[in-house]
Amino acid sequence: MAGALEGDIFIGPKAEEHRGLLAIRYPMEHGIVKDWNDMERIWQYVYSKDQLQTFSEEHPVLLTEAPLNPRKNRERAAEVFFETFNVPALFISMQAVLSLYATGRTTGVVLDSGDGVTHAVPIYEGFAMPHSIMRIDIAGRDVSRFLRLYLRKEGYDFHTTSEFEIVKTIKERACYLSINPQKDETLETEKAQYYLPDGSTIEIGPARFRAPELLFRPDLIGEECEGLHEVLVFAIQKSDMDLRRTLFSNIVLSGGSTLFKGFGDRLLSEVKKLAPKDVKIRISAPQERLYSTWIGYVCAAQQHILLWDWAGEADPSTSCVVIPADAVCQGGCVVQLGNAWCVLEAAVIRSCGRGQVVPGSLALAHLRIVG
Repeated sequence: MAGALEGDIFIGPKAEEHRGLLAIRYPMEHGIVKDWNDMERIWQYVYSKDQLQTFSEEHPVLLTEAPLNPRKNRERAAEVFFETFNVPALFISMQAVLSLYATGRTTGVVLDSGDGVTHAVPIYEGFAMPHSIMRIDIAGRDVSRFLRLYLRKEGYDFHTTSEFEIVKTIKERACYLSINPQKDETLETEKAQYYLPDGSTIEIGPARFRAPELLFRPDLIGEECEGLHEVLVFAIQKSDMDLRRTLFSNIVLSGGSTLFKGFGDRLLSEVKKLAPKDVKIRISAPQERLYSTWIGYVCAAQQHILLWDWAGEADPSTSCVVIPADAVCQGGCVVQLGNAWCVLEAAVIRSCGRGQVVPGSLALAHLRIVG
């Protein structure tokens, strides 16, 4: 790019503005951070004069993650925020729980499909049930890639990373989910016109409903995993039998990939085929579900559901933590005490040793809240 030094990095609006001249990278893939250097740069940008214009040391941080993410992902995030940004407190929460809070519920099942991962999370009285969580690595970015393939078949090539962003925009504006894709394949699909940034136009035909069909049929790209309707029903079936009726009647949609026109109707149709005949199925699709994770946190904070001092709920005289055998001495390690996930400081690891049990009274003096 003219006037830019080699190796310069653009983040956010500047990257969007110059996307035609840049190689765009994503630090996360399927909900997991793959490039921690880039991820740290993004967090630094958030605190910069272009965004929040604040000091990281002055504010606690809320960080959300998809369920079933590797524990090392959480540990590394905690290490970066505590060691690099020196934040006073860090709360790492599951996205689905906050999305449920956004609807005013504490019990239900959340189907969250974003850019990189789709998961179904049964939740009872505000607590996710880990044994029932289902997850597939099929989501919005896969739909964008599939749409690019179909557009190529129709004579439109989008090669570069900046052109891929155009494909994403086409997906968001033109694609929809068919209630009966087999029938639509036999009919002449109404074509949609899309105006490209250079002023030219393209016409999109059957690709409009074929691309998002991937969410319900991952086999279209050779993936041997369940469609998201099956993920949802299987998650409910893995839950306690007494809860299943309640979960079927409290299905909550979350994430940008549930915003396709016709998504709710198609999901309801598919779930009815798999659910018991006498079960009432209700699907809640909030209009603001793209931001439901943040809205849920605000609701929970107002009701004091989430507390920064969760570790205080543990009785120091009876509680204890176990230092993992693979604990990292330099940056501390993530442990659980009571209802809290915390970072146990490196000094305790060195003095007590890996694999050792630490009394709650000692642990509380050397803990920093994670979530």
